[in-house]
Amino acid sequence: RPVLPFCAIISVIHLMKINETTKRLSWTHSCRLTDLQQGSLSLCPSQEPLQDPDSDAYAKFFMSHCCYDAIPTSSKLVIFDTTLQVKKAFFALVANGVRAAPLWDNKLQCFVGMLTITDFINILHRYYRSPMVQIYELEEHKIETWREVYLQYSLNSLISITPDSSLFEAIYSLLKNKIHRLPVIDPESGNVLHILTHKRILKFLHIFGSMIPKPRFLQKRIEEVKIGTFKSIATVRETETVYDALSIFVERRVSALPVVNEQGKVVALYSRFDVINLAAQKSYNNLNMTMQEVIQSRWCCIEGVLKCYPHETLETIIDRIAEAEVHRLVLVDTEDVVMGIVSLSDLLQALVLTPAGVEALFS
Repeated sequence: RPVLPFCAIISVIHLMKINETTKRLSWTHSCRLTDLQQGSLSLCPSQEPLQDPDSDAYAKFFMSHCCYDAIPTSSKLVIFDTTLQVKKAFFALVANGVRAAPLWDNKLQCFVGMLTITDFINILHRYYRSPMVQIYELEEHKIETWREVYLQYSLNSLISITPDSSLFEAIYSLLKNKIHRLPVIDPESGNVLHILTHKRILKFLHIFGSMIPKPRFLQKRIEEVKIGTFKSIATVRETETVYDALSIFVERRVSALPVVNEQGKVVALYSRFDVINLAAQKSYNNLNMTMQEVIQSRWCCIEGVLKCYPHETLETIIDRIAEAEVHRLVLVDTEDVVMGIVSLSDLLQALVLTPAGVEALFS
């Protein structure tokens, strides 16, 4: 049976520190080829390697490194018991500067899911009525109550990966399941070791991949390779409300919305992470604010708009995302009108999976 710290079981936040010594002692297995590479999903290299022998260099790099390699020497992990009140859980996410937490069910003695900002968005969107009506479900419900409601409409089983699975498989799982956080769980103890993200994987490549030969397609312009979303781009107008933005998040399942003015020019970027600041400011009972009011009043921390342009190379865009540690760039023309979104998911698909003949985003 998994052995968890007592504090996690009684619904109190647990902060886990992983140091280099613990890392060596707790995991000594080598990276293994999982079912993904062994045959449950056949790898069919594209024709590109015939023209560029290094086009699959990133795929090989991630196949040769396991998930445990990408875990930082010291990291924070917050665990919630399912009996914790939803409101307290979201306040705890804000207080600890994390975006998600594994959920521990004391009755089942196992991890049963993740609580993420998406849950906060879904609760607000489902139960908000007006600024005068308190959101009872947010104020009083326990996590287990919300899960019972939510699971009626979703097949929300816990998707995880083992420490010795390759990072290639982690990328595939993230993109295939359209998730942004993948718990790394030790199969022997059942403990969660880390929450793997697109950003962490790209940072790992940025730090340790300097010796990898760079594929020639990195020198192509973004308008040539067409990596990203260029049609039916989800945006929110300055005059629309926070609730309108939440509706778009729920319906379109996007992670960020460019805020545009009447001319279609991007003036801000409203991300899912910005929504959690409604909890930090205790302003979630007033979702009738316009996006313009939100930006001007700074009721939430609007992410700065990092842009890219059609003439810029893929390598330039990757470096900009990695150095700024953001999840996406807004593709704009010379007038700052939105043309598309280039996300980490798009880049990982193009750099890693496509050269190996695997399509996760579009399958």
